Amino acid sequence: MMKHLKHFYFDIVFTVVALLLAGYWGFTHGGANALFTAMFIALVLALMEISLSFDNAVVNASILKHWDKFWKTIFLTVGMIIAVFGMRLVFPIVIVAVTADMGMKEVVDLALHNPTAYSEKLMAHHAEISAFGGMFLLLVFLNFVFDDKEIHWFGWLEKRLAKLGKVDAMSVFVAIVALMISLTWVDEAHKAVVLMAGVWGILIYMGVNVLSTLLEGDEDGDGKVDGNEVAGAVAKGGIAGFLYLEVLDASFSFDGVIGAFAITNDVVIIMIGLAIGAMFVRSMTIFLVEKGTLDEFVYLEHGAHYAIGALAVIMLLSMKFHIPEIITGLIGIAFIVASVIGSIKYRKENPKIGD
Repeated sequence: MMKHLKHFYFDIVFTVVALLLAGYWGFTHGGANALFTAMFIALVLALMEISLSFDNAVVNASILKHWDKFWKTIFLTVGMIIAVFGMRLVFPIVIVAVTADMGMKEVVDLALHNPTAYSEKLMAHHAEISAFGGMFLLLVFLNFVFDDKEIHWFGWLEKRLAKLGKVDAMSVFVAIVALMISLTWVDEAHKAVVLMAGVWGILIYMGVNVLSTLLEGDEDGDGKVDGNEVAGAVAKGGIAGFLYLEVLDASFSFDGVIGAFAITNDVVIIMIGLAIGAMFVRSMTIFLVEKGTLDEFVYLEHGAHYAIGALAVIMLLSMKFHIPEIITGLIGIAFIVASVIGSIKYRKENPKIGD
């Protein structure tokens, strides 16, 4: 047990320091009662972030396990800074600054001194955020299920989806259809910006794919850029792989940031709570890689991708319907738990696998 905990020593220390900072922030803004409230809310946000992003950790691990030590270190250092401060603090401020035509300093002042108005401005652009993140995550899911894998979790379904995947650009076609359907839920005044946000989500996913192919070279020699090869192309690490994981993390963080405002409007407490969760998710990724968990639980990667697909659908549905964050988290956990149970059953039926 203690040997496993070594992967999380820094996270535990970081959590203690972060909770103390949250308590201090609460105390300076509301006295002793606010101190404990701030610490509790930060802890709740951390747990929410972990539950929403465990599938992210599994997918990250499936890619990171092929990387060399240098790029793993970059992911844990530079990537961590981007994840904690860039995605959980700076990016929401940038969204408000750009969409509300305000200066960064003005938005920061608004977030610190009038968090209610800040959250209202951010939530006003929920549809665009959902369209961007939803399209990127949907492509991650589609390119996984359309890929012809050696091991299938839902054999009958996945084998037939793999046949569809042989059609060029099938995943992009399905994603665009989903985007067009979701636009019917958006009022006329916002359709153009939501469409543009969704298209950017698709373009960035395909852009990383193109960059991967250009940097790594075409292994098949046919000059094609195949959407189903994204995971393989970025698996080697390098700039393209790093960018892919950072955009993937950004897409997950949208859901966490939006969900956090349903709990509190205090942007400082939100940043602290989500930062704690992001730290643990990074460590869980490394733990899964070093322990070979993905090799032991053969369906775990499947479960994570199905959870990603569910999150993508939920993000698109959230343009019109309010879906409680607890449902989003529980769906992801349900897929992960089911995949672990399925993996255990698989190993019992195939005892020589992985030996």
